[in-house]
Parts: sequence; C-alpha cells; structure tokens
Amino acid sequence: MAEYVALSTRLNKAFVPVTPVQQLVYVFIAAKPGEEVSRSRMRLNFGFVLDQSGSMRGEKIERLKQAVALALAKMAPDDLVSVTVFNDRAQVIAGNAPVSRQGALREKVLALRAGGGTQMSRGMSLGLREVYQSFSADRANQVLLLTDGQTYGDEAQCLRLAKEAGEHRIAIQALGLGDDWNEDLLDEIGKLSGGSSDLVESPDEIVPLFTQTVERTQKAVVRNARLTLRLVSGVAPRQVWQVTPLIANLGYAPIGPQDVQVELGDLDAEEGKALLVELLLPPRQPGRYRVAQAEISYDLPVQNEAGLSTRSDIVITYTASPQELQAYDPFVMNLVEKVTAYKLQTRAMEEARQGNIAGATQKLRAAATRLLDLGEMELAEAARREADNLEQSGQMSSSGTKKLRYQTRKLTQHLPDLPES
Repeated sequence: MAEYVALSTRLNKAFVPVTPVQQLVYVFIAAKPGEEVSRSRMRLNFGFVLDQSGSMRGEKIERLKQAVALALAKMAPDDLVSVTVFNDRAQVIAGNAPVSRQGALREKVLALRAGGGTQMSRGMSLGLREVYQSFSADRANQVLLLTDGQTYGDEAQCLRLAKEAGEHRIAIQALGLGDDWNEDLLDEIGKLSGGSSDLVESPDEIVPLFTQTVERTQKAVVRNARLTLRLVSGVAPRQVWQVTPLIANLGYAPIGPQDVQVELGDLDAEEGKALLVELLLPPRQPGRYRVAQAEISYDLPVQNEAGLSTRSDIVITYTASPQELQAYDPFVMNLVEKVTAYKLQTRAMEEARQGNIAGATQKLRAAATRLLDLGEMELAEAARREADNLEQSGQMSSSGTKKLRYQTRKLTQHLPDLPES
C-alpha cells in the first residue's frame, strides 16, 4: 500500500570532519501527503468575522464584499458557514448553516456598510460562538478574522477569546489590512488559537487571501501531526524551524534522555510541511553513522485512520578527506540563508523594542545584505530603509515593520521541487 504521508530527510552536507569538537549540521525534514490524501477535502465549519468600522469605507469594504462572495463560491453545499460583522457593536448577519441553505447570504454581504468604531472582541465572541455550536472533529473548524484598525480597550478580552478558541480546537486566521492595526495582538491571537496571522497590504489583496484561506482549510486533511526525533547518544538538538508553508520557530519538547518532539498540527493535503533542524554532532572516528531517526505520527479523519506513522533515518559520514568536506547541498543551504534573514529581522525588531538602536540597525543592515543576495530586492530595500529610520528617528515605520515581519516569513514559499539526493 502506498504511504499516506511520505517522510524525507536531507542534510546540508553529507560529510563532516573528523575533529575533537562538535559539528553543526542542518537537517531538512519534509512530510508530504501521498496521492490518495492529496485528493481528499475536509468539510468546513467556517466563520467570517469582519471589521465594518468607519475606516473600512470605500475600496476596503467593496473588496471585502467581493472576497466573501468568491470565498463562498469555493465552498461545498454541505460546508457550514457563518458571517459576523463588528464595529463598536457586533452582529451575526448569517447564522451557522450549510452553504446550500444560505441563499440570501450574498445579498446580506453586499448590503454591508462601513461606520462606527472598533471593538474586535465583540465580533470574535459572536463569531466563535457560531462555529463552536456546530463543532465537529470531522470538520475543519475555523474563523477568518479581518480588521484594518486598532481595537480599543478590549485587547485582553481578545486574547482570552483566542485562548478559549485554541482550547476548543477552533483556529483563528487573523488578517490585518493596511498599516493601522496591532500586529503583536493579531500574532498572539493566531498563536493562542492554533491559527496564524498575516498582512494584507492593500484592498486588492483581500480577494485572493480569502479564497486561498478557504482552499487551504479544505486541504488540511492530515491532523495532529507530530515529529519525534530519536537522537543517538551525544547528538543534541539546537533549534527547530518550520520552513514551509511559512518560516516559524517551532521549538521542541524533550520526551526522554535522547528523544524530542515537535508539534506540527495540521498538514496541507498537497504541500505538507517542511522543517530545518539544527543538530550538534559529537566527535567520531571515520565512517558512516546513523545520528537520528525522524518519525511523523498523524491522523486522517477523512480516511477514518488514526495513529499512523512514518519513519526515516538520518545518516552522515565522518571523513578526513578535504575534497569530500567541500560538498554542500545548495537546496538546503538556500533554506538556511532564508531562515537566517528571517532571524536577523526578528532580532532587530526585538532589540529596537528594547531600546538597543545600534544593535537593531546593525541587524537590519545584515538582513538587507542577506535579502539582496537572495534576490529579494523589495524586502532588502525595506530593511535598508528601516535601518535608516532607526538611525535618524530612533524608530521604525509601521508599514515597514509589518512588511518585514510578515513578508520574510514567506521567503520559503514557492520552493522548487526537492532535487534528488
């Protein structure tokens, strides 16, 4: 029987030197669903929670209406959907029901008008209630939240609701439109709920992001994925980075003297997820050694399968040959460079918040250089411009901060097919 999920591993170098010191290697680990799983689709229990405050007037609200209509067209008749809108109040304009019974929904969405202030927690509370009342483990239970402004005085309530959503396995995909919204708040809402957050730079991007979110949710058919790394004695993990679909520092949890686990959550039916793991290897005599075993465990609700797993050994050769030590895998090294660029801008922003302007400026300029080398001209210019802003005014711009924060997470999107080893 073909594998439901294939697990592959690849090192940044096949050889390490025979020396008395530890060696750092990067391991690329990819979990990709097989053909049968890729054809699957999760039924949805999907809630839209949409900002209709006064700042959404004009092109923003018109694009939002179009986005909801097109997203609904991507759903199946038996998918459940609800729509909640908020300003300084909140209203459920379409209660949770199958798409086939939401005949008047498009007209209700087209009738939306922008006005009023922003109290995001009110919209979150009503919208999450709609999804929760029809929660099913056999569906993808999710809220798509969009806002273009700062919510006032209810940030703690928003975080409490996000935490409760996570506890009830309802992920929130939080989208911020434009420049005037709190990225720390939306990031935390996504994280606490088990979802994510993203920047919508212009109203024109609302439509593709909404449809992509619905399609991605339908494809999240691999559930409760977890990576276990069984390390040989002397091998130590340093960091674990998710590299697809977005760059993120996942961390790991020790589960024994030599074993660690990494929670992966849901996997996309077509793309899966890929990680970059930093391992420190102990000194060894010349020879070929297994340094770790990777195992991914997961459930497939569509196939009514649970507790499945796949394993792959991680093997490397210790050598004294100078020629062998010069060989590196360009695919993995390119990922290392992209993760490094992401880390530099993340650390720069943290140092800027702490008041270390010189350190933040230095890291932003280093990030700009890395991004330029990667061919990311627009992001490199944004990093350089924000370094100048820090030197001249002691702070970064809101638009530049958001652009770097969210776009560097996507450096590993649209990777070429993994070459053969």
